[in-house]
Amino acid sequence: MDHPLIDLINARIEKAEADGAFDNLPGAGKPLPPCDDPEKAVMTRILKDNGAVPEFVSLSRELARLREELYETADRTERRRIIRDMSLTEARIEIARKRG
Repeated sequence: MDHPLIDLINARIEKAEADGAFDNLPGAGKPLPPCDDPEKAVMTRILKDNGAVPEFVSLSRELARLREELYETADRTERRRIIRDMSLTEARIEIARKRG
């Protein structure tokens, strides 16, 4: 079954086309970029445009931050806490990578 507004949508597209709204768009006449997962292409683009990254990437950044903090810390108690946090973060990275 078609969308209930399909006729209105098509009419608006036809009017915009007739008015030249689609003329001179960036990339006109060029092939579409390759897409590894067409079913998720829109969602992937929305996430990318809004700065979202896969979980393992953000966790890897957190791990790098913890390593820097460890390097700069002399307090033994604080170093133990940082090492514990690093270990947990490494485990979370592995889990996130396995999930995909």
